Amino acid sequence: MSLDRKQIVNEAVALLDAEGLDGVTLRKLAARLGVQAPTLYWHLPNKAALVTAIAEAIVPEPTPAAPDQPWQEWLTDVAVRLRAALLAHPDGARVVSAAQLSVKMAALSELAMSTLVDRGISLRDARIIVLTVERFTVGHALEEQSPPPDTTDFDLEAFTAAHPVSVGAIKEYFEPGRTVDDLFQDCLEVVIAGAGMIAQR
Repeated sequence: MSLDRKQIVNEAVALLDAEGLDGVTLRKLAARLGVQAPTLYWHLPNKAALVTAIAEAIVPEPTPAAPDQPWQEWLTDVAVRLRAALLAHPDGARVVSAAQLSVKMAALSELAMSTLVDRGISLRDARIIVLTVERFTVGHALEEQSPPPDTTDFDLEAFTAAHPVSVGAIKEYFEPGRTVDDLFQDCLEVVIAGAGMIAQR
């Protein structure tokens, strides 16, 4: 059976969707493709290369900002699109975090920093802003995709008594029907607002 890299990566993403990152192995991938594992080594020599290839397939292509688009609005959209791409696959954030020298993430960073520099932001500040937004986005998605905690022996009443402000804040925030999407947007707004202050100093 003749295989090309695109076919292998597509099947690897399907394996990720079916079993999560812990279930992604070259042996399982080879079985899904109907070949022996050594056949894949020509394209993906090890698990690290496999994970990086999957990350390249997950990360969205960066879209340039419109000439008159505020960089804050554009960078917010970049973060929203990145988070959506990560959440579209089980352990998507883990995959991107574990990827080695992701070309797609490098391209996203390059475009984001150059966009900010073109808007008059110093290279140093542009790098800090882009790095912060990227890491916040991946970290947020990573937490969202983490397995739920074991609450078998969890005493909610005692926890509430010890942390009344924290529990109250969570209840207050989500009572109006807000979702985790709203939470991400609100937190991202704070990050972007802080970035704007850095850009103006």
